[in-house]
Amino acid sequence: MKRFLVSLLSMVLALGLLAGCVSQESAGSKSEGSDKKSGGDDKLTIAVVPKLVGIPYFNASEKGAVKAGEELGVEVIYTGPTEADAAQQVKVIEDLISQNVDVIAVAPNDPASLTPVLKKAKEQGITVMDWDTPADQSVVELSVHQIDDEGYGRHIAKSLVEQMGTEEGEIAILTGGLSAANLNSWIDGAKKELEENYPNVKLVTDIIPTDEKQPVAYQKTLDLIKAYPDLKGIMAFSTIAPIGAAQAVQEKGLQDKIAVVGTALPNDSKPFLEDGSLDLAILWEPDKLGYLTVALAKDLAEGKNPENGQDVPAVGKIEVWDDNKTIIMGPPTDFTAENAGDYDF
Repeated sequence: MKRFLVSLLSMVLALGLLAGCVSQESAGSKSEGSDKKSGGDDKLTIAVVPKLVGIPYFNASEKGAVKAGEELGVEVIYTGPTEADAAQQVKVIEDLISQNVDVIAVAPNDPASLTPVLKKAKEQGITVMDWDTPADQSVVELSVHQIDDEGYGRHIAKSLVEQMGTEEGEIAILTGGLSAANLNSWIDGAKKELEENYPNVKLVTDIIPTDEKQPVAYQKTLDLIKAYPDLKGIMAFSTIAPIGAAQAVQEKGLQDKIAVVGTALPNDSKPFLEDGSLDLAILWEPDKLGYLTVALAKDLAEGKNPENGQDVPAVGKIEVWDDNKTIIMGPPTDFTAENAGDYDF
């Protein structure tokens, strides 16, 4: 019995030592894997979150972001909701936080709705930026804009008046979503331009949302045409809305009566520009915006701040405002029937 007890005690001690070794080894592996920012050869992981996936504008942005990842040696995750919905965006960002990415750059559908989850990301050591559309500026380290918002809106308003051929008459404004900060900023700039320089151009109704859907923009435009037979112009904000508006004007054969100007892609716009149902598409190159977002995210994660006049490869010189946070990619481009075919997006 004595020999049996001695053997049993020896076995218990051996198992205890083995368990301790395994426990220490497991704890060490978990620590190394859970903090990928602490060192090692892991690539930076940059998550770029658009308002939604699957529409031409954000598809073009994705191409630029992926290209930047390949050329700059970082991993890019381009993911977003399938609808322009803030609640879906929150879920996407929650998932990215759980993946412990290095940077999250988001184009918010509703900035206020994203503030809590972006704060959570910051608290976990993730660098937070916005792109395309401003988020809550208290939670982002960089805000990447395509253009100067007010100047862009003013340019669109002036262009509409030019295409109308008159400085008086009834107009309407379509937008993607009423909560989109960038669209609202552009509309504010357009309204300022009209109020200050074209007092006889009158809005016939409140801003009309189209839910970032071409069929909705098409139907809303048909409703406008019916309700306001003297309508002379439409400004459409979001890359989908101008196409839907042009489609309605085309169907009704009103190309010579109603001018349509909006923020559309050249490839989508080309057939409508050619038949005059869309008079002018005014935008920038979204693939360059995607590239710029990833390039600045990489620099920021590596402790490099952008500089005014900095020449970003594949993009060009950028403007940095005095707040050292707001980045302007450059001036917009006017797409016409003559030049729309020169672009591949």
